[in-house]
Amino acid sequence: MRRTTLAVLPALLLAGCAVGPNYKRPAVAVPDQYRGAAADAASLADKKWSALFADDALRQLVETALAHNFDLGIASERVLEARAQYHIQRADQFPNLAGQAGFTAGRTPGASSFQSLPPNASFQGSYWQAGLALNWELDFWGRLRRLSEAARAQYLATEEGRRGVVVSLIGDVMNDYFLLRERDLELEIAQRTRDIAQDNLRLVELRHARGAVTGLDVHQAEQLLYTATAQMASARRDIEQTGNALSLLAGKAPGEIARGKALEELETPAQIPAGLPSSLLERRPDIRQAEQALIAANARIGAAKALYFPQITLSGFLGGQSVALSRLFDTPERQQAIAPAVVLPLFNAGQIRAGVRYSEAQKREMVIAYRKAIYTGLREVSDALAGYSRTREQRTQQELLVQALTESTRLSNLRYKGGLDSYLQVLDSERNLFQGQLALAQLRLAELQSFVQLYRALGGGWE
Repeated sequence: MRRTTLAVLPALLLAGCAVGPNYKRPAVAVPDQYRGAAADAASLADKKWSALFADDALRQLVETALAHNFDLGIASERVLEARAQYHIQRADQFPNLAGQAGFTAGRTPGASSFQSLPPNASFQGSYWQAGLALNWELDFWGRLRRLSEAARAQYLATEEGRRGVVVSLIGDVMNDYFLLRERDLELEIAQRTRDIAQDNLRLVELRHARGAVTGLDVHQAEQLLYTATAQMASARRDIEQTGNALSLLAGKAPGEIARGKALEELETPAQIPAGLPSSLLERRPDIRQAEQALIAANARIGAAKALYFPQITLSGFLGGQSVALSRLFDTPERQQAIAPAVVLPLFNAGQIRAGVRYSEAQKREMVIAYRKAIYTGLREVSDALAGYSRTREQRTQQELLVQALTESTRLSNLRYKGGLDSYLQVLDSERNLFQGQLALAQLRLAELQSFVQLYRALGGGWE
């Protein structure tokens, strides 16, 4: 009967009630659709990151970063740390059984005895002791279970933090790769402009040598040449620095980055399904992480309130004690003891009450943080939707402007070669075309990056 009771007791304790509030997700008003987007069950975030762009070099770069990135490695180790901490905390719910062995020797002089003893009399002796020691806190009020619940939520919050690092890493690699390809395009534009400027300068110098133009035209032709060569130096600097940043994201020393498609070949869809705002609560890692932090704070309230009730512990020992080591486990030498103990708080100057208030304030703080994370996500999606659509529209208009500038430059050169205009008109048209082409390249970059930002804001990038 005793053995049956001891076997059933752990199950009863684990299934018992726990003081404190059970978690319930706070009600947060979420709109039916994003601002500037129609309600749609499908979402861009449903796509895997590898399906966003058909660029093998980009795909390989992201895969390398996911395998070797330092920040992601640190986040993964933190997950393992939190999981181990959860198992440590959970182990407190179960009995702690340890083996013990020891040898004790002592001598007490007769002078210290209360009774009169002969002179120089003394007591001395020694014995061996070995056995199993039991220590178990009986979790009647659920304090340990609440602490275990909080540790588990912290572990899951750390896992959501790792997923957030994955999402950010994919976005950072893509954005830097697009920046690298945009700087490559700027370098090409500057090189083409330099070649045109060199040809124009040779023509102007020839005409100046024949007395057809003044020295002012020569210096004006030099302006476009030096503007282009300065832009080339700037582009090369940015290419090297962006490549170094990508190397660090990929977890390797600075080196050459493999290129894939040109910037103009990387296409994005005109219409993007954003999905439903309510899906952000289950998709975005930062919102999920904030909710797990709230669950942990809620569980700690129960752990704090459980301190109002008695703490019951059970300790025991089963083994043997003998003067002779060889007889340690003989039947007459066996020793067993069980000692239940109860500790009831009577006066602690309001320490427990303050602990409860502290845990309740922490929960209210986490509720606010959870709601803020949701509305921050909604704002980021709305900003990304507006940024993508308006940037795409701006890029389209910039393409028309570049076409007009190209035609204007062609006509200006014809009029200059025909002697109808000075070189100033040619310089203005060439310079405007150069700046227009650079602006178009930058808008193409902004369009791609805004697409990635929308994908990240929707919570895409991790499976």
